[in-house]
Parts: sequence; structure tokens; C-alpha cells
Amino acid sequence: MVQIRIGFFGDSITHGTGDETLLGWTLRVGQAEVARGHDVTVYNLGVRADTSELVDARWEAECQARLKSGVASANVFAIGINDSAHEKTESREGRRVDLDRSLDVIGRMLTKAKAFGPALWIGPTPVVKDMMPITRLPGVVYDFQNDVIDIYNQAYNAKAAELDTPYLDLFTPLGADPSWTAALRKSDGLHPNSEGYILMADHIIGWAGWRGLFDGE
Repeated sequence: MVQIRIGFFGDSITHGTGDETLLGWTLRVGQAEVARGHDVTVYNLGVRADTSELVDARWEAECQARLKSGVASANVFAIGINDSAHEKTESREGRRVDLDRSLDVIGRMLTKAKAFGPALWIGPTPVVKDMMPITRLPGVVYDFQNDVIDIYNQAYNAKAAELDTPYLDLFTPLGADPSWTAALRKSDGLHPNSEGYILMADHIIGWAGWRGLFDGE
């Protein structure tokens, strides 16, 4: 049995927005490991609309409050899709976080996070093109485009390899899965419903990076 505390840092997809069961993928992966006999504490630290820069402003203090010395810990960063978005407001218009800046910020976070234990990186997910842009916030338009997300995803994968950090490319398999598209269409085109979060959890549970937290004992 592995006893571990895991912080999940990210945005609305980490939070589980769109899931009518309120479980998202973080609680589902935790449940799966508990069913295997492990003692897992899940800290869902996803904040809606957070970019890498916004996560960078808070993640370390949240780790220090939750991941205690002497207790096995890990961090999972599931960020980047908001960085790729084109934002339009009355005062600004442009990419939320340019790719080079995104790589720098996430790279520094992952490097520092290893002081708390293993650090994993989960990449962004595809959207439904004809359901974009997203206009949920008054006066704010977020436009997510798969071609841009894919550019960020590929760069993230290369950066993770450079950092010797496990990276999970979800964009490629989910982009080819009609069940994922159906789950997005039942929500808002960016966030899936519960069926999509189950798909995400299934990919993560079987990922070698995730299994390394539990199966290496």
C-alpha cells in the first residue's frame, strides 16, 4: 500500500467544470487508487480560467499548506490550455500567455515542485471548434483553437522531456476519439460532461507517469 498526498494544480478542467457529478478526473483517479488498496489524499487545486502565470502565483504556498514533511507527496500540473487561448476584452486582445513565456513559467514550477516529491505534467485537451469562442464571463471572450492547442501541446511535450518530467499527451488520443467530442458537445465545447472526465481518468490511470507513484513500491 502506498500512502500519498497529491496536489492537482490547474484550471477549470482540473477543477472538473462541466461534470454534473462534481467528481471531475482528479477524484476519479484518486478513487481508482483507493480501490487498489492505496491511501490517497486528493487536493484539487484547479481554479477556473487560470493560466500558468496565475498558478505560479499560488502553487507553492498551497503546497506548503498541504504537503507535509515526512509524508509522501506528489504534484500533478494540468495546465496550458488557458495559456493558448486568445483573449478579447475592452482593455486587451491577444494570446493569454505566449508560448515561450508559458514554457518558462511551467518549467520553473515543475523544477521547484520536485522539492515536494515527484512532479507530473498533464497536457491540454481538444475543444469543439464550432462551439468556440467561450463567453461565460461578462465582457471577456476566450477563443480556443485546436491548431494552437496542438502547437502548445507539442512544445510542452518537448519541454517535459528536457526536464525529465513525465508528460501525458491527452490532445492526440482524445482528438481522435468521437466519445470525447460527444462529451464536449453535451457541455460547452471546452469542458466535457462526466463521460469525458471518465475518459480522461482512464487515460491518466493507465499512464506510466501516474503508475510510477504507486507501482514502484
